[in-house]
Amino acid sequence: MAAITASMVKELRELTGLGMMECKKALVETDGDMKAAEDLLRIKSGAKANKAAGRIAAEGVVGAFIATDGKSGALVEVNCETDFVAKNDDIVKFANDLAELVAVNQISDVQALNEVAFSCGEIVEDARKALVMKLGENISIRRCVNYKTDGKLASYLHGSKIGVMIDYSGGDETLGKDLAMHIAASKPMCVNKDQVSSEVLEHERQIFAAQAAESGKPENIIEKMVEGRIAKYLAEVTLVGQPFVKDPDITVEKLLAQKSASVKDFTLFVVGEGIEKKVENFAEEVKAQMGQAK
Repeated sequence: MAAITASMVKELRELTGLGMMECKKALVETDGDMKAAEDLLRIKSGAKANKAAGRIAAEGVVGAFIATDGKSGALVEVNCETDFVAKNDDIVKFANDLAELVAVNQISDVQALNEVAFSCGEIVEDARKALVMKLGENISIRRCVNYKTDGKLASYLHGSKIGVMIDYSGGDETLGKDLAMHIAASKPMCVNKDQVSSEVLEHERQIFAAQAAESGKPENIIEKMVEGRIAKYLAEVTLVGQPFVKDPDITVEKLLAQKSASVKDFTLFVVGEGIEKKVENFAEEVKAQMGQAK
């Protein structure tokens, strides 16, 4: 049987929001399989799906750029080791300058970005290395996305940790900014239900079916319960299905209809999303060093 560590229990608690003992028991039952334990807890407790985009697991900044004509733009995530360095003006400027490079050159991957030169002639990779030397931390360019549209672009940065770029048509600049802020706050998975993959839907359907089976109700009732939960799930994870943050009485879909507008696509970057952050235990580090000194 796999050893169940405190860090595993902590991670599962963060994923599900459930109690320590429940999480430990689920990990024991699934022999330490984190995904299986999460699914098991969802079945037993009815907990919602993990919203990993809401968790910041590493430090860094998001840079954003939109051209003056509003037709091209980009987001870039730059990672560093500490929040202190993430607040440094040099790394913030580096991220925003990279976003402009991505937009102007329509770059779609980090490897290509590393080889491009700034207007001053300095290659991106050389600029990154110089920043490492200056700030004393490992700094990496994690991801980037560029947009070119016939409609409009809007962006929103929540501090420097969350960045949104949205491609929309109709409405005005205020609508674009409001939609970008909504995405940063509510973290939808995609624009509409047609963009939710069949694999994701099937996984959720299996979870909901297992949850419904716990009720002991007849099969035909269970089927209706599952489809109802699927409809609710789609409303939660799609932009158009969510209640608008500035007016929860209407959905984003209704807001768009009122403004004769539509959303083609969006990108949401949350710094460190999906990266395991190293947890430093200062007391244990000191003990280890004292032990080595003896």
